[in-house]
Amino acid sequence: MDLSFSFFLVSAMLGVGLAMDAFSVSLVAGLSEPCMKKTKMLSVAGVFAFFQALMPMIGWVLVHTVLELFQSFKKFIPFIALALLCYIGIKMIIEGVHCEGEACKCHKLTLSALLIQGVATSIDALSVGLEIAEYSVLQALISALVIALITFVICFFGIILGKKTGTILSGRASIFGGVILVLIGIEIFITGIIG
Repeated sequence: MDLSFSFFLVSAMLGVGLAMDAFSVSLVAGLSEPCMKKTKMLSVAGVFAFFQALMPMIGWVLVHTVLELFQSFKKFIPFIALALLCYIGIKMIIEGVHCEGEACKCHKLTLSALLIQGVATSIDALSVGLEIAEYSVLQALISALVIALITFVICFFGIILGKKTGTILSGRASIFGGVILVLIGIEIFITGIIG
């Protein structure tokens, strides 16, 4: 089992690369809910970290069991991410447009929306299963844990940054956040189709 510096470096770079979409969505979470408590911030970052670790492991299992099925499913990943992020984004925009009064200043991120965002931002990480296919089970698990740790840290700081910005934007943060989610969905879709 090779747990060299290069192994951890590759895992860390995968973590940073995979965490970028989750970072953007974390920014939106903080933007939309500037009054978010620290325990919820940790939970949100934890959900993104969990899915970013889970998807490469699912990809690894698929590569080692049903590679043909995984290859045929891979073409649908950009469509799924686009649909999920556009659904949440458009819902946030509609809520932001119709929102009035004090309730608009602190939009609450629901568990269902968080889980959808977690899946949507990490579904492209399934393809990492191809990149780590030669790893042993232990190496794949360690790599997934490194990815999760890096995602957690990046997302936590994204939420903090979003909260600071959300306080400034006040009632329009939900609209702005929804637009960002739709744009992230489009970016994932275009990148997935071209790549």
